[in-house]
Amino acid sequence: MPFNRRNRFRALPLNSLIPNMLTTLALCAGLTSVRFALNEKWELAVIAILVAGVLDGLDGRMARLLKGTSRFGAELDSLSDFVSFGVAPALVLFLWTLDAGLGGIGWIIALIYTVSCGLRLARFNSMLDEDQPVWAAGYFTGIAAPAGASIAMLFMVMNFFTDSDFFRSDILNAAWLLFMAFLMASRIPTYSIKRLRISRRFIMPMLILVGGMAAMMASYPWQLLSLIALAYLATIPFAVISHHRLEQQDAQKADVKKAAAATEADVVKEEAEKSEDTEK
Repeated sequence: MPFNRRNRFRALPLNSLIPNMLTTLALCAGLTSVRFALNEKWELAVIAILVAGVLDGLDGRMARLLKGTSRFGAELDSLSDFVSFGVAPALVLFLWTLDAGLGGIGWIIALIYTVSCGLRLARFNSMLDEDQPVWAAGYFTGIAAPAGASIAMLFMVMNFFTDSDFFRSDILNAAWLLFMAFLMASRIPTYSIKRLRISRRFIMPMLILVGGMAAMMASYPWQLLSLIALAYLATIPFAVISHHRLEQQDAQKADVKKAAAATEADVVKEEAEKSEDTEK
């Protein structure tokens, strides 16, 4: 029997390993960003974390497409997310400005961000087993780890194309890192693009927009990344409002169902009482 199990494990198709390969590459990209930061190659450090984010977005979709989802893959994905979007950004920002300006306090702030990311990922995994309404799939609870890591480095990215010492301020980046830690650990709803659907009439404009963004990425990459980060932050209030509205609609539907069930129970009770009177 053990021999047969080993044979089945060795006979796994390559397709089923592709999602785990992408996750492993994301983990390597996150760790490599720390190496770039140690060598003061700041732009490459940011790029490595962005690459990890792209790979993280691909591995889950590839797993569903190839029907290669597994418990092992989910655990590996969480580990990769914690390293690439929790540990790496905190270390990069600490080495870039927090250490020189704040020293031990900067390290504490970096730890708070990392712990908040870990708590956010743990909560996300625990919520997978909970029953949720269909519309909840369009929202994250708290900002997603890849988005949080990218936006945490917003002022660092701005410094690349402005060369302004203001954006390298230790106080500014410490406050921003704490803010991102709060957004990740909070229960504030944010939009998820996983279930985003595009109407057919908007397909052509969307493709034109993608082409324009690709051209802008080639010419003004850091400016575009800053714009995307700010645009994402601007959507959070709308996500909160729409999430609250949907919750209220669910609550109203639940109240209507309870009232209907109570009315039905009263009718059944009355009919039972009438039948008893008739028998008497």
